[in-house]
Amino acid sequence: MNLAGKHILVGISGGIAAYKIPELIRLLKKAGADVQVTTTKNALEFVTSLTLQTVSGHKVYSDVFAAINEHSTKHISLPDWADLMIIAPATANVLCKMANGIADDALTTTFAAMRKPVVIAPAMNTNMYDSPATQKAISQLAQWENITMLDAASGELACGTTGKGRMQEIDTIVAAAEYALTPKTLLGKRVLITAGPTQEAIDPVRYISNASTGKMGYALVRACLNRGAEVTLVSGPTHISLTAWQAFCPLHIVPVVSSADMCAATVEAFPNADMAILCAAVADFTPCTTADKKIKKQPGQTHMSIDLKTTTDIAATLGKMKGDSNKVLVGFALETHDEQQNALRKLQSKHLDMIVLNSLQDKGAGFGVDTNKVTLLYADGTKKDLPLLLKQEVADAIIDSICY
Repeated sequence: MNLAGKHILVGISGGIAAYKIPELIRLLKKAGADVQVTTTKNALEFVTSLTLQTVSGHKVYSDVFAAINEHSTKHISLPDWADLMIIAPATANVLCKMANGIADDALTTTFAAMRKPVVIAPAMNTNMYDSPATQKAISQLAQWENITMLDAASGELACGTTGKGRMQEIDTIVAAAEYALTPKTLLGKRVLITAGPTQEAIDPVRYISNASTGKMGYALVRACLNRGAEVTLVSGPTHISLTAWQAFCPLHIVPVVSSADMCAATVEAFPNADMAILCAAVADFTPCTTADKKIKKQPGQTHMSIDLKTTTDIAATLGKMKGDSNKVLVGFALETHDEQQNALRKLQSKHLDMIVLNSLQDKGAGFGVDTNKVTLLYADGTKKDLPLLLKQEVADAIIDSICY
């Protein structure tokens, strides 16, 4: 799911975090969205109307009765136009108004007419956040079907104290926008995903690994979370963060290093999963022994041999565990030759329901790039070729192709 072509209405209330919202608007527009802005009058004490108009490309709606409004009922026309509304920062005052149906300014009247998805990001002092009235308002709004309520973050506050009440980071709000706009086709499902490389230790400082960055697996995690799934991610070492999604989605991350670690964690998690997607680049071989000290090169030495043994085949292990259950098991195959024959052999021998075939012969596919080109092969013999796409688009297409 991306934001290209979406109409997003950003509502700003009078909190110091309003100064961050031009960056939010910039990122939404960079993602392809068209953005309009509505504010309370107090919000314009922290960020100017000119700044918001410049970054959004639209006039700012801040006064219900202003003569410059294109429509006398702009608080109705904007919700009709928008696919999504984001309210950030949402102050204690605005939260309590919205929860109780009070509509007495441009922002709250617009919210009152909004029946499409809304993301709310509270921001205020800790004492105000902990106030019974504020907590009651947050609880009430969070129960509304169209609202994604973000919890306030903890950290240093504008008043100089440290505590809970910070607005969530901008990337978290953008992630929540994607989440709110995505149909929840996996709601109630538990998905297990493996991602990244494994590292097989030779000695305390050296290991055997591969070029996997984890980008494809992590894109699959985002795709499943956006569709409402509860996700367990078993991940080898990567530099990718899912902090933005962890702020509001049920995501459990199990970090592992070796193929043996990944196998143990995956086998443990599989019985509780409805679907498993095995995207990790797991080592097929591992050293027979691991030196307990760094192996030193000897004077005159020109060669060194390392004895390797096969690792446990995770896909085959889960295929046996699956048996005749209704669990869905999806594998990945990265091939350099005889691609479809090798992928089909894996599909059948490991009792997979679907396998995603990568070919290193395709330009723009494989490790370390943001794009991928794959073929989906199914147990019933059908196949689906996808064109070269961004990995997030590939992930969305894969999840959309898995039917329950």
